[in-house]
Amino acid sequence: MKTVSFGAETAPAVIAGMMRITEKTDAEIRTLYQAVRESGIDFFDHADIYGGAMHVCEDRFASALQLTPAERAEIVLQTKCGIVPDAGMFDFSYEHILRQVDGSLKALRTDYIDVLLLHRPDALVEPDEVARAFDELAASGKVRAFGVSNHTPRQIDLLRTAVSQPLVANQLQLSITHAPIIAQPVAANMAAEEQSVVRDGGGIVEYCRINGITIQAWSPYQAGFFNGVFLGNPDYPELNAVIDRLADEHGVTPTGIATAWITRHPAGMQVVLGTTTPERVREAAAGADIILSRAEWYELFRAAGHTLP
Repeated sequence: MKTVSFGAETAPAVIAGMMRITEKTDAEIRTLYQAVRESGIDFFDHADIYGGAMHVCEDRFASALQLTPAERAEIVLQTKCGIVPDAGMFDFSYEHILRQVDGSLKALRTDYIDVLLLHRPDALVEPDEVARAFDELAASGKVRAFGVSNHTPRQIDLLRTAVSQPLVANQLQLSITHAPIIAQPVAANMAAEEQSVVRDGGGIVEYCRINGITIQAWSPYQAGFFNGVFLGNPDYPELNAVIDRLADEHGVTPTGIATAWITRHPAGMQVVLGTTTPERVREAAAGADIILSRAEWYELFRAAGHTLP
């Protein structure tokens, strides 16, 4: 499994998202876990809200696996907090962060979280409160590393006015077809061109590269913003023809090529899988080891409908 920089450490280029395990049996979760580990992946992504209520998927994961302390030490557990669905709000307050971390620790049956991400940005964030929570969590050993999700450069800079810990990750939506964070800078300053519109606060990929923040690409096979996958989708005939051809040439599946398009980027991104299908995990892991040529990468970019000036 290809690895990427992650803070002062390295981590697999593909990580296993646990958002959809709610309805799986314990046996199915164990089978999925085994496929993930056999694929060279030791990194599991959670969030307090996954599962329809607070901490449901975290609890299902821990309950099904019953990891020993030694087994727990072999893996990275990442979780997120900050979204409060029942109240229809986001909350980065000191009290909420500490409460949610304690809930995640209990649900995951562990003494520490390897990585804690702040989920969607809280418009009412007070950086001093976040810093106070992070300091306490780090000092107590409850959280070992911190990051964000869906944050712009300026939102990260605002947090960094008070937060002393390195922010090691930023989880952002990215796929071949949903790629404004990559496609926009390519078409910068093109009047009347939709692709040129800045939606991420300006250069989030470049910002993360400059500041040593690992981008974690969620929904890596999603066509757009929650509207189905592009793989095998008749709405994307040109793209799928290129993907299928490259898959045959490289000896992987279309899932592998879609994965390789992200992991080829020199930012050293991680692909966050949402699948609960063991075979799909193996296909994605195989794709991460494929290094697309520059010409192949740009052919996929163009076939997805992105403009090259």
